Amino acid sequence: MELFNGGNIALADVPLLTAHEFRSKVLHLCRGDARLLNLFGHLVSDQGVRLFAVLGFDEEAQLQIVSTLVPADRAQYEALTPDLLQAHWFEREIAEQWAVRPAGHPWLKPIRRHGNYRGVADIWQDISNPHPFFAIDGDEVHEVGVGPVHAGIIEPGHFRFQCHGEEIIHLEVQLGYQHRGIERMMCGKDLRRAVLLSECIAGDTSVGHSMAFCEVTESLAGCLVSPRAQAIRAVALELERVANHVGDLGALGMDVGFLPTSGYFGRMRGDYLNLLLALTGNRFGKGLCRPGGVLFDIDESMAEDLCRKLKHYKKEFDQVSDLLFTRPSVLARFEDVGTLSRKTAQKIGLVGPAGRASQLELDVRINYPSGMWQFHHVPISLGATGDVFARAFVRRQEVLRSLEFLLKILPTLPKGNLMTPLANFMPDTFAVSMVEGWRGEIMHVGITNSEGGFARYKIKDPSFHNWFGLVLAVRNEEISDFPLCNKSFNLSYCGHDL
Repeated sequence: MELFNGGNIALADVPLLTAHEFRSKVLHLCRGDARLLNLFGHLVSDQGVRLFAVLGFDEEAQLQIVSTLVPADRAQYEALTPDLLQAHWFEREIAEQWAVRPAGHPWLKPIRRHGNYRGVADIWQDISNPHPFFAIDGDEVHEVGVGPVHAGIIEPGHFRFQCHGEEIIHLEVQLGYQHRGIERMMCGKDLRRAVLLSECIAGDTSVGHSMAFCEVTESLAGCLVSPRAQAIRAVALELERVANHVGDLGALGMDVGFLPTSGYFGRMRGDYLNLLLALTGNRFGKGLCRPGGVLFDIDESMAEDLCRKLKHYKKEFDQVSDLLFTRPSVLARFEDVGTLSRKTAQKIGLVGPAGRASQLELDVRINYPSGMWQFHHVPISLGATGDVFARAFVRRQEVLRSLEFLLKILPTLPKGNLMTPLANFMPDTFAVSMVEGWRGEIMHVGITNSEGGFARYKIKDPSFHNWFGLVLAVRNEEISDFPLCNKSFNLSYCGHDL
């Protein structure tokens, strides 16, 4: 069944296929023009687990939903991964959450650490080591383990390197040491708690995730948000994007020992966060997006002040980014390091700046526009080489284009109310929302029960797609280049650990 970003469909209208039909349908569509945007399970009382696949047709801006039921007494289906690598991480998550085995999955192990949600025996209880690491034999092969406890303030994650000398043969990433259970806490009818949780999915993407949550609720309530509220959300989202991209460029400078840009960009990131503070009362944009609209307005004097500061910051950014991208010592460390080809990026389903750096023309604001992006075009920023340089260059271009967008929209904010009251949710309905966060494609799916409360809430942070991209990018690289490659992706631990 087809729908658009921000749309909904009655659960009864979602095609329920046999397992064989489901697998054939998904593979057929993905061999054509479709991408696998989401794949997840939903417990259907004592009948079993219903699997939903959300497929995206990027050129047509359309989504298609198909489903199948895995009976409780069998709890097994034929894996998609051997024929569709985009399903790799999703199917491991399904096995972990619902104790449903994707038969034939090439590397079936948990991606987090928690018991399944059905309350039955986990499928790997009979395995002596349910968290095995890939191992390579050889007299000159050695392992390097990093984490899960790291210096600084980042969340726990373990990296296991198989190396030959200084060369990385294989990297395995183990996450999920602090499983928070946010998806389950989002269920029910308490929207006041749920919207606060949405802002904590990934703290550096508070605006992006809370926007996606609000759009799901508004779809289920049939609520039309005013153009002014949509514009203010767009302003906050682009400020969030700029702040994080600028911070990443500074961190990349630090990782190659180029301290001038590290210091400049670090300070400039603070400038953009302070603009979010002025708008929302919080440096990370929390407290702005609420179902039905926004809580804070931008009056004429604030719009003028924001434009004045942004014009000044843009000049600074031009100068400092030129400094970073014209130094031979920097380019020598950025170029031809951590390269992912377009073919590989497409095969594994890479999204966001990392995907665009490998020539994938994917951007929710363009492919699946909603809100202000239906009326204001933001040119896509592409890289050509798929390496650290390309991922840095895409960030630079996105900062400039986001600033142009902000300087265009702030003086011409449309009229309208800040908030529109929500009606009751439609019962037994499937709603989906997509937002282009600064890391890439965010997707939220809400499924209501017969009483109109959330029976299932599914969150997909772009990092869920992209961790495997980092694994492939560092193969055959020097282990000393891993921090640089890692920072060029800058993926979320907590956004993955839901």
